[in-house]
Amino acid sequence: MDFGLTEEQKLIVETTRAFVENELYPHEAEVERTGVLRRELIEEIKAKAIEAGLYAANMPAEVGGAGLDTLTWLLYEKELGRANYALHWTCVARPSNILLAGTPEQREKYLYPCIRGETWDCLAMTEPGAGSDLRGMKASARQDGNDWILNGTKHFISHADIAGFAIVFMATGEEETPRGKRKKITAFFVDKGTPGFTVRDGYRNVSHRGYTNSVLEFDDCRIPKEQVLGEVHKGFEVANQWLGATRLQVAATCLGRAERALAHAIDYAATREQFGQQIGKFQGVSFKLADMATELKAAELMVLEAGWKYDAGTVSDQDMAMAKLKATEMLAFVADEAIQIHGGMGLMDELPLERIWRDARVERIWEGTSEIQRHIISRALLRAVGG
Repeated sequence: MDFGLTEEQKLIVETTRAFVENELYPHEAEVERTGVLRRELIEEIKAKAIEAGLYAANMPAEVGGAGLDTLTWLLYEKELGRANYALHWTCVARPSNILLAGTPEQREKYLYPCIRGETWDCLAMTEPGAGSDLRGMKASARQDGNDWILNGTKHFISHADIAGFAIVFMATGEEETPRGKRKKITAFFVDKGTPGFTVRDGYRNVSHRGYTNSVLEFDDCRIPKEQVLGEVHKGFEVANQWLGATRLQVAATCLGRAERALAHAIDYAATREQFGQQIGKFQGVSFKLADMATELKAAELMVLEAGWKYDAGTVSDQDMAMAKLKATEMLAFVADEAIQIHGGMGLMDELPLERIWRDARVERIWEGTSEIQRHIISRALLRAVGG
């Protein structure tokens, strides 16, 4: 593994960081204060992101994206992660890779408008009674001639309020396994405005102000068979094939926020004086900085190694679980220590630290909780010796 960046990667990092600092940072205070990301602001920043070549950069070049390899994409995500989540995710959107699994007709209807910035997608898996246990989902779809009829409720669905359509996972049957019956899952495209499909306001969230979640309700929602994504009963297969790297995306954005928090802590430790000297001269502070930097470096290496392996075709679920686990828990540690170094000022909203601290909490929950990541890791370790 070459630990140096190519000239192209350096340019992408520099371009993305400059965009974040110049176009996103200035609006953080407004979004944090109001909890709302104005549509006018979205359109303004989106236009600049498209012009800068940063919009939908995760997509392959042949469909209009930047064609970044996984490692370079993670470097780009890290830089975007420095800013308020709603600003970078909504205004510099990265359409879900699962859209690439669509038929040519589905790509025309759903993928390309997202890449052009005409709409957004949202993924709907989680239910009030089925979070990490997706096989326990109760929302279902049944076939009726050439149509499917969807019923049930999904919640915690990110940015569904602005999305033009949802990619919805529904139980469509059962199969017998050595461990008993297991739900068969199918993925569907459901357009906003389809009769029987309702999007309701979600919950107020301590993390990521301005980044909304919604409740999706399906009441005899009828859609044509052409809106099945992938094969019937193969929803998990299409998700596993196209959504595997989302854990690495979460991990990479955590790196960016941790770097920002650490930079504030270092600057404060070097300039704040107590008892006649800089507080960074006290071991109680200097050792914190050393531990923060070490944890950040370890997490970064794990994330980038997983990205490198992904491109080489050798990445494992264990690699991605370790990277996500380490990066998310590292961010919580670094954010907390940065506030401790600042004392009371660290909790004031004049600095981004209290936001980074609040935002860090959800990272250990979504895209697979820390407990799920530990389960994936331990299962891989035991399986290797027949356990």
